[in-house]
Amino acid sequence: MKTVVNTLVTVFRREVLRDPFLLEIKRWFRDDGDNTLRLNYPLNSESVVWDLGGYQGDFASEMSLRYKCRIFVFEPVPKFYAHCVERLRGDPRIQCLPFGLSRDGGWLSITDSEDASSFVRDDQGSNSVRAEVRPVADMFDQLSVEQVDLLKINIEGGEFDVIPALMDADLMSRVRYLQVQFHNFVPNAHSKREEIRRRLTRTHREVWNYPFVWECWERM
Repeated sequence: MKTVVNTLVTVFRREVLRDPFLLEIKRWFRDDGDNTLRLNYPLNSESVVWDLGGYQGDFASEMSLRYKCRIFVFEPVPKFYAHCVERLRGDPRIQCLPFGLSRDGGWLSITDSEDASSFVRDDQGSNSVRAEVRPVADMFDQLSVEQVDLLKINIEGGEFDVIPALMDADLMSRVRYLQVQFHNFVPNAHSKREEIRRRLTRTHREVWNYPFVWECWERM
């Protein structure tokens, strides 16, 4: 019964109240974005992909199959990291790393809410685990990477920290494509997103955009 009620509420918000976020989700699925836009890039076996928020390894697995590229999967939640390691075992092109990326390094509590696990979401009653984060600005040197051909970010609010850190360190110019999911539960999410988008225009151009669902930027 609860599921039915939630579905009816969602439909009402989307079709009657015309909720912008739900309309963008509808447009994304109508365009089959998960199977087209999110995976279609001019990559090859020499390309480097950073997958921030590896979760179950779906994205890394699909990109490896398509492009035979080199992939670094950053997953700080221990059980998701273990799943990625097991699932992607045997693919020498993929390296799974048991930490997330942030402006600064350290250990943080992260809510354990499956694909919505977050350092910033305050979910009362959610289980939490300790997870490591390392400075994103240090990763290029530590991983001996000159350019990231595709930086995919789905880290449940952490994008508002990671992207500005890269821009402040003058490293966004070393990112060819940025694919990011901004999250609207973060305080002042709309204004923060607009400021990041404004700064991105200095180095990148927007390729496609489904606000707070997924968007893609290409280096100019």
